[in-house]
Amino acid sequence: MQRLVVDLERAWDAARLRRKASGPPRDFRIEPYLGHGGPEGVVVRGRVLDDPPISEAVEGEGLGAAVRRSLRQFVTDELPGVPLRVSVGDATVEAVTDGEGYFVARLAPSALTAPWHDGHVELAGAYRGLTDPHRTPLRVRVPDEHARFGVISDVDDTIIETGVQRVGLMLRQTFTGSALTRTPFPGAAELYRHLEGRDLEGGLNPFFYVSSSPWNLHGFLLAFLEHRDFPLGPLLLRDLVGSREGRARKHERIEEVLALHPHLPFVLIGDSGEKDPQIYADIVAAHPGRILAVYIREVRLDPGDGRVEAVSDAWAHDVPFVLAADSAAVRRHAASIGLL
Repeated sequence: MQRLVVDLERAWDAARLRRKASGPPRDFRIEPYLGHGGPEGVVVRGRVLDDPPISEAVEGEGLGAAVRRSLRQFVTDELPGVPLRVSVGDATVEAVTDGEGYFVARLAPSALTAPWHDGHVELAGAYRGLTDPHRTPLRVRVPDEHARFGVISDVDDTIIETGVQRVGLMLRQTFTGSALTRTPFPGAAELYRHLEGRDLEGGLNPFFYVSSSPWNLHGFLLAFLEHRDFPLGPLLLRDLVGSREGRARKHERIEEVLALHPHLPFVLIGDSGEKDPQIYADIVAAHPGRILAVYIREVRLDPGDGRVEAVSDAWAHDVPFVLAADSAAVRRHAASIGLL
């Protein structure tokens, strides 16, 4: 089924591009995602589209407006083969968008400013008659040297109730909600702010959000984090049916974070609904000494299915593995080991 969807999407994209290739894109837009990095290098991702920016959610808007906005996130005109120039600090590299319009740039600037370093991405050459470079600002999360640890967190059913195990609920919430109406799990935002150390002196502990949600939801998730006052950090997502880079597994994204920030130990937070327990167990085994604690929010429809217990019963590490009923349970354990 996935191969069929991919083939249909590619056929549609090819036909669309043939229709539009005769002139410049009408709504050319470079959409950089939040990047991250440090002394080991910087990674910046993004997408180039022929679409106007999606409107922001407003208080009191109707159901129709929310549905139209959600659909626009998924019905996109991506632009392949766009030559780009990405600059962060004193480093500049060139990249080209893939068949789904995505680009990834890896840079090695000599100096970066924490907690955020600004850069930009622009056209590096001619593209279908465009003359304006369309220079677009981007931001890179740079951990402070005084940060005690980093946090890698899942999103769906970890901080925001999505209902991944209930397909109907998941689709309804995805397409009828907005960054203003979707609510986090009780106490999650406050817990994350305290893990960040916002109320303490010294460097803030950086957050990285690694999810199986599609890149189409990057804008929505970023707005949700800001509206609910979660610590802001890079959102490392995936493409549903597109390129290899876009479909990289959660495991690979976590490995990237660990490699780019080797001076930091990490706390891993996920949920029991899908594969987080096993993925996190693999990370702990592969990186001894790098993980301080693993927290799994219990969201299973059938808590007795044994999937999480298969991981916890085989746990042979000094790293705490906590199956938590709610944010309060995570808070109590995190405080007991000095994370708060």
